[in-house]
Amino acid sequence: MHKSVLLTECLEFLNLKEDSIIVDCTLGYGGHSGEILKRIPKGYLYSFDQDSDAIKYSMNHLQEIGSNYEIIKSNFVNLKEELNKRNIDKVDGILYDLGVSSPQLDEGNRGFSFHQDAKLDMRMNQEQELSAYEVVNTYSYDKLVDILYRYGEEKYASSIAKGIINSRPIKTTLELTEVIKNNVPIKYRRDKHPARKTFQAIRIEVNDELNVFEKSLRDALELLKVNGRICVITFHSLEDRICKEIFKEVTHIDKELNSLPIIPEELLPNYRIVKVIEPKIDEINSNNRARSAKLRVIERVK
Repeated sequence: MHKSVLLTECLEFLNLKEDSIIVDCTLGYGGHSGEILKRIPKGYLYSFDQDSDAIKYSMNHLQEIGSNYEIIKSNFVNLKEELNKRNIDKVDGILYDLGVSSPQLDEGNRGFSFHQDAKLDMRMNQEQELSAYEVVNTYSYDKLVDILYRYGEEKYASSIAKGIINSRPIKTTLELTEVIKNNVPIKYRRDKHPARKTFQAIRIEVNDELNVFEKSLRDALELLKVNGRICVITFHSLEDRICKEIFKEVTHIDKELNSLPIIPEELLPNYRIVKVIEPKIDEINSNNRARSAKLRVIERVK
């Protein structure tokens, strides 16, 4: 079952008050949302997800805790637009947990896992057209190399892409895994599962994850009230880099200003970085998903 990563830390650093207005951009199976809802009895929670299975499960879970919430069936790229529809233009806290949820991986039929056989799918939103099948079977060699290298940081991108082109049509996850294995050196197969990076790259492409996250995070910063906070949990370097760079950009102080004894208030940034946290060893031992997680926290100060 899905176990929320860095849950205690998120609850602490979101600075929850009983009347807080909070947005969980990644509802998933309700681990974070449920615990947030318990702590804001006079507040309100807006939770975003586009996965019908996750919404159905979380609806039942959250109903047992309270009624002061709404699940918004939409991609979090529409964060600002959806909240504006509800006359919300400022909130106290926003959370992103960017990992694929365990049930999505565990349910073989979703096609996220290279351990279980399923149709090539990988869509977070089951209603969208583009799936992993189209990426694997219709993209050109150059386009495949580009996404494997860019989104998977896969050093054998060109030989894997060549193998994919020569093996088409590829219909299932295990067929694709086999193609990947046959197109990387034997030593590479021993280190870590050789399909891991390719599957990550295809999943990011199918769901346009990096562009969606960047736009959403920029909108999230605008939606914060003064003293409001954003917590972002990332699971790979590409997402983390986007988060780190955006946070750095909005908290930057010019070098020339640093030499002044007192920096005028209006020249100070609107945000400050609160903390960067990695999971404790106990959490990593009890929840394998926590291994690569990182939490970044930012606060609006003016």
